[in-house]
Amino acid sequence: MSAVTGQTPAKTPKTSRDWDLAAVAPFIALALLLVLGYFANPNFVSVANLLNVITRSAFVAIIALGATYVISSGGLDLSVGSMVAFVASLMILFLNSGAIADPVLLLACAMLLALVLGAACGLANGLITTVGKIEPFIATLGTMGIFRGLTTWLSQGGAITLKDRELQALYRPVYFGNLLGVPIPIVAIFVTAAIAAFVLYRTRYGRHLLATGSNEDVARYSGIKVNRVRTIAYVVQGLCVAVAVLIYVPRLGSTSATTGILWELQAITAVVVGGTALRGGVGRIWGTVCGAFILEIVGNIMLLSNFVSEYLIGAIQGAIIIIAMLVQRSLMRR
Repeated sequence: MSAVTGQTPAKTPKTSRDWDLAAVAPFIALALLLVLGYFANPNFVSVANLLNVITRSAFVAIIALGATYVISSGGLDLSVGSMVAFVASLMILFLNSGAIADPVLLLACAMLLALVLGAACGLANGLITTVGKIEPFIATLGTMGIFRGLTTWLSQGGAITLKDRELQALYRPVYFGNLLGVPIPIVAIFVTAAIAAFVLYRTRYGRHLLATGSNEDVARYSGIKVNRVRTIAYVVQGLCVAVAVLIYVPRLGSTSATTGILWELQAITAVVVGGTALRGGVGRIWGTVCGAFILEIVGNIMLLSNFVSEYLIGAIQGAIIIIAMLVQRSLMRR
């Protein structure tokens, strides 16, 4: 039981409350980036620009919070970008159907549908991985192709656009509105992160999740239902994807087969940069949020300066995840 409860000094599951170098490093990197951004372009540190940057990071940040659960449990989900496209397409199709005359009720039902679909997609990934006993990489690579293919079929290779202008106007404030001067997507990031942090750090499920990721065999012998814990983690990932969809749809009012491409890379990068170990057993919620901010800030600095071409943003993000893994490995050896 000591390995599960965290009493054993060796390989004890860590959380973001452990103020070691790995936990603090993302915030130090964020501060250094802010300084670099100021020297690259003084307009970078303006309130308007910073709010815009954080708002744009909302999609990846919220998805990455779900990825933190999956990775902390020892899993991996490569289907999140395709899942976004699939759930958003079905949501818009439902809105376009006009199944309910009252636009407010129609919008509410569409948002609920998105949450149910996201949870169902996550559940499918979880069951394929745990009950089907397929490696997470292979399982979610397969569902990534399924979700992307279904989206292409639904859109017939084109785009699915919200047609009702009244619904567009009603839904638009979810992305472009603000609450007490703070953009709603930013509020959504911190509310989702607060809930995720509470569950991960203050509940029995969170302790079981970290124990499962730290040592699956010990967790199972201790009475933890490992398959259930991991399946729930994938459901949480699906719900986070759905929340991101709820914010994404009013931004453009359209989706296509190209929606969400490489978002899985960005989400995993945010998680790793935030200090969560890909081997599992370590979950840092606020580090993940910081990691998502770092990715968006790097892209913003590249746009505002002439140091590096903006077309290399994907290459830079790929390099960041490799560097983050090397740093994690060096810290583990200490």
